[in-house]
Amino acid sequence: MAKLLKTLRSHWKKTAVGVGALGWGVKWMHGRHRDNLLRRVACQEAQKFGSQLLPITSKAKKATVFLNPAACKGKARNLFEKNVAPILHLAGLDVTVVKTDYEGQAKKLMELVEVTDMIVVAGGDGTLQEVITGLLRREDEATFSKIPIGFIPLGKMNSLSQALYPTSKEQAGLILNATLAIVKGETVPLDILEIKGDKDRPVFAVTGLRWGAYRDAAAKLSKYWYLGPLKDKACHLFSILKNWPPTHQASIAYLGPTERPPDQCEENLLRPSLWRRILKRLELYWATPKEVTLNPGEPEHWEEIEKAAVEVTISTLNKQANLKRTEDSMNICIEPDTISRRQFLTTGSEKLTDPLSCPEGSQTLQASFCKLQLPKGTEGFFSIDNEDYEAVSVDVKLLPRKLQFFCDSNKKTALMKPIQSSVKPICNTENM
Repeated sequence: MAKLLKTLRSHWKKTAVGVGALGWGVKWMHGRHRDNLLRRVACQEAQKFGSQLLPITSKAKKATVFLNPAACKGKARNLFEKNVAPILHLAGLDVTVVKTDYEGQAKKLMELVEVTDMIVVAGGDGTLQEVITGLLRREDEATFSKIPIGFIPLGKMNSLSQALYPTSKEQAGLILNATLAIVKGETVPLDILEIKGDKDRPVFAVTGLRWGAYRDAAAKLSKYWYLGPLKDKACHLFSILKNWPPTHQASIAYLGPTERPPDQCEENLLRPSLWRRILKRLELYWATPKEVTLNPGEPEHWEEIEKAAVEVTISTLNKQANLKRTEDSMNICIEPDTISRRQFLTTGSEKLTDPLSCPEGSQTLQASFCKLQLPKGTEGFFSIDNEDYEAVSVDVKLLPRKLQFFCDSNKKTALMKPIQSSVKPICNTENM
């Protein structure tokens, strides 16, 4: 033993490298074992749904999966086959996997989908944005928008997963939670933004639009990969040296929030008897017609603001823990250009993890529709759900509760927490 210790001490450099390698190996093996245990539990839970008997006349639910193999630095396909595919098959779903080969292909493929019971997006924010855009561009979007959508977070940015599923330190745990939520079938309605320029077809977003200096600096983050943990500071620091103050001039005209209609009662009320319906129709037939006075609609009240800002973001309220609000609106955040260089560095680093956050001191507006007018000759790009688009003047319209997304049951309880209000649900007491 003493000889061994003496040898290790005399070769302390090799000893340090060996201990580090051994520690990394033990940690890696422990992570593999933990992920396998999580997969086993998830598969057992999914098998319970797959073992349920179906009526003779009903078929297995069909799930159309849009998989982006390039997501997560090319690891998405392996992650899908290990964590997602077994659970979907054990749950008894008829799974069809559609793999994308290039950027923008999911939009075209979504327009070709014929019949499906659910749509599953396996990728990041970009893949989800493409699928939703392709869905809402369809001629039969009124029918297809009722199909529930599942989101498997396999990308670099998975902004929506925070609102739909419980957080997990392990990537496998987050993916398994999302897949089980799809199997269980709980859904929640989410808002969508319709973003339309002068010429192009509209683009649709779940989280929002971002335009400004923080976005421009973050777009160069990968350029400084060799700086490791300092790359987030470096991209903003070099942005300051190149251009200061980083102002963006924009004009915004917007309409205020709209009142959300009361929820309809979900109970199926009994239909009145035949005699009651006949009497009701006779009363309506013999009743003296009432004079109807048409009141002209109230003119739209537009608000306008023109301001120089560091960044402008237009986002949905999907991440807020209450979807039973009484008004439908989107959030417009205008960050002033009066910040210091130190504030720019600090805020820029924070925005890398939450791009659509609205820092303290920003001007916040609530709107249902807005027009973002950019000066002529404006160059640069927008980020729409973390995907780059050329910066042009656009109209942004809120589509409240447009699509249904699969959601964890605990998250749904928080998202659908009712607001105490004097407004009661509308219930039809008669069915004519």
